[in-house]
Amino acid sequence: MQARIAAHRDGRAAGWQTIEAPRDLPAALDAAGDAPALVDCLTLWLTNLMLAGQDIDAARDSLLAALTRRAAPTVLVSNEVGLGIVPDNALARAFRDEAGRLHQAIAARAGRVVFMVAGLAMGVKG
Repeated sequence: MQARIAAHRDGRAAGWQTIEAPRDLPAALDAAGDAPALVDCLTLWLTNLMLAGQDIDAARDSLLAALTRRAAPTVLVSNEVGLGIVPDNALARAFRDEAGRLHQAIAARAGRVVFMVAGLAMGVKG
């Protein structure tokens, strides 16, 4: 995983600032101020919260509030996990359900939603 992250960072244009926020994403967005932000990725953030036993509803509400406070452009990357079969274990089902609720809440407030398939952008909203 460390090699993947390093390759990802090395491929970025100069000027990108990396902020690691495994669980406190709202605070990281607030700290970014007027700078544009790219969050990569929401499903990893959700995984970290769930494995830490965090209150997912409260975390989602806190993230939505932080996004509402932002005036700068913000791009959120996530993985769609609801297109396959329903998982057979409880944790995977809970994750799939929470990811769906998170995506729905963000998409409802977003000005633009793009679904990427095989490197092709499919406009969903905006």
